[in-house]
Parts: sequence; C-alpha cells; structure tokens
Amino acid sequence: MLRVFRCLLATAVAASPLSAISAEKVDLPNTLAMTAYGTGSAGYSQMVSIGNLLQNEYGTAVRILPGENDVSRMTPLKTGRVPLCACGIASYYGSEGVLMFADPNWGPQPIRVITTSIASFGLGIAVAGDIDVKSPKDLKGKRVSWIRGDDALNLGTEAYLAFGGLTWDDVEKVEFPGYGRAFEGIISDQVDTAFTVSVAPPPQQLAASPRGIVWPELDPNDKEGWKRLQAVAPYFQPHKVTSAAGEYSKDNPWIGASYPYPILVANADTDPKLADSLIRVFHEDFDKYKDAAPGNGGYSLDSQNLEWVIPFHDAVVAYYKEIGEWTDAMQAHQDKLVKRQNILMQTWKTYTGNNPPSDEEAFRDGWMDARATALEAAGMNPVFR
Repeated sequence: MLRVFRCLLATAVAASPLSAISAEKVDLPNTLAMTAYGTGSAGYSQMVSIGNLLQNEYGTAVRILPGENDVSRMTPLKTGRVPLCACGIASYYGSEGVLMFADPNWGPQPIRVITTSIASFGLGIAVAGDIDVKSPKDLKGKRVSWIRGDDALNLGTEAYLAFGGLTWDDVEKVEFPGYGRAFEGIISDQVDTAFTVSVAPPPQQLAASPRGIVWPELDPNDKEGWKRLQAVAPYFQPHKVTSAAGEYSKDNPWIGASYPYPILVANADTDPKLADSLIRVFHEDFDKYKDAAPGNGGYSLDSQNLEWVIPFHDAVVAYYKEIGEWTDAMQAHQDKLVKRQNILMQTWKTYTGNNPPSDEEAFRDGWMDARATALEAAGMNPVFR
C-alpha cells in the first residue's frame, strides 16, 4: 500500500548542501546492504538519500535491495544476508510472530528499531463525503470495505471502528478482492469506506469524484477511544495530518492517526558499532539530509516515539542516554518489550519442538493459542488472537 508514494529518484539522490562537520564517533563499513520497499516508494527514495550522505560523508557505499512484499524484504534480514531493513508495519507483525509470520518458517523475530520516520501523511478510513460521517462512531450501519487477504488494511479499519465503540457487527461489511477495487466501489456507490494512506492516488480520485471524501477525526483527548483502538492495533498513534486527499492542509489539518514508515530495523544481535553509528548519523546529520527526499523530515528527534511497540537496539538506547533523551519510563517500557519478545520466542521454541500440526491452518491456530496463553500468563495483552 505504501508503494503509492511515487517520486522521482533524482529528487532523492540530490543531497542537500553538506557542511564541513560530520557526526562524531561514526565507524561504518565500506559497504552497507539493506532491504527496502520497491524503487518507486518513499522508503526506497529516502534510503537512497541516506546512502548518498553516507557515501559523501563517510565513504560508505550503500546497496539497497528492493522487495515487493513484506516477506521478500524481511527474509534477507532473517537469514543474515543484510543487517538492516527499511520496513513497514510488517516489522511489528514479525516481532510478534503473527499474520504472515505465524508460519513454520518464521515465528517471532528478534527485531530492534534503529530509527523511524513520521511524515505529514496519515493512515485511516477514507469515507465518501456524502454520508455525513465526522467520527468513527458515525460509521454505524454504513457499508464498510473488507479486503480479502490484506490483514493490515482490515486491522486498520477494525481499529478505527473500535475507536467509535463499534465492531464489524455494527456495520455492513462489503468484501473486495483488492485495495483498488474498494475505492472503485466507493465511487460507484457500492460501499462507503476504504482504509488507506491519506496521500495515495485512490483517495485523491475519490476526492475528485461526485461523492467527495472525508477523513473521520480521532479526538486525541478521547482516552477511552484510543484505548479501544490500540487494543486492536497498538502501533497507531495520534497524528495531526497536514497532507491528505480533500480539503486538508497545514491550515486545515485532519486530526487522525499514523504510524512510522519506514521503520529502519535490525536484529538484536546486529553489531552495536553499526547501530550506534547509524543513530548518530540520523540524529547529528539531520540538517544535511532532511530535504533530500520527501518524508526525510520525519526522522527528526522530536518525531521519534521512544515508547512505541518494538524495542530499540541496545546501542540506540545507549546513544539516547548519552544525549540525555532517555527516561526511566522509557527504560521500563523498553524492558517490558524485550521481556515480551523473549516470552514469544521461547513459546515458539516450545511449540515448534512439540510436534505441532502439519496442516497450515491448524499450525497457525495452535501457535496463536499458545502465544495468547503465554502472554496472558505474564499479564500482557496478546492483541492478536
């Protein structure tokens, strides 16, 4: 879905003027490989711009392997072929061992965050502008799209419904074979909603259609609403969206939600020297690359959520402590996330070592039950069931 962020590669490659001072204590290899989204994506363009900086400032050649789906992006990280992945929210699913990662070949992964980007766009339910919907609770009784085979989109919709105190039982669920078809369905008055990125072409087309577009608002002060939403999809966070299809702008933002993209991740055992060097570059060289590709501004320190849903690499934690940006509350949150991941990985080891079902669906169901039992025993929310 995030591949819709199209931009010219030349824009990404064109680095902003470089000052004479580079980040200190940076020790990078001569060559650095990573995976990312496809060549037309924002994530790829951003990594190209970072690669340009690393080459010019530190003599490090960056090799980016574009992957067309989550598994193809994360497999080289899992196998050790690359130390980094500029991933999407699938990195969270991988750390939890759910959805496409509730598979005998995967299971929960020891993923750690290096840094993330939160840009001006948001993620939410695009709603036809002619049905008087202002907030998720107004979707009751409306025709809501459900995309076959796309767990992330459907979870996003479910999370927004939960914010409004609704479930799939409170709406008319209309199934579509794909994301694009759902938007065609809105325009042709077959359905009223579709989950998407706020700047994607399909919502732009909807905004230009006779039905128009609206983005239901999520009041950041509605603590109960956010609690319900994050019980379904804890990776969402409140966001003032200034780039969205329709009549939205910096002067008229959509008060909605987002989550980071890309999410630059490594494995827990990734070389601390590499992780330390990268976070120093991302933070200390920010002014050199912030305008080099669309979305690069989202890597700023004040855009980082240091109490998110995936633990940070130990070297990144050490760096934030060094610069005085790490609190006791952040450390407690980090420790809880690491404990959660250790529980998941041990539970996976036990489950797969006890002759689990060979049938794919039975294997997944058994794993999800074992996972939920282990997390609940530790007083943690399984989230996925």
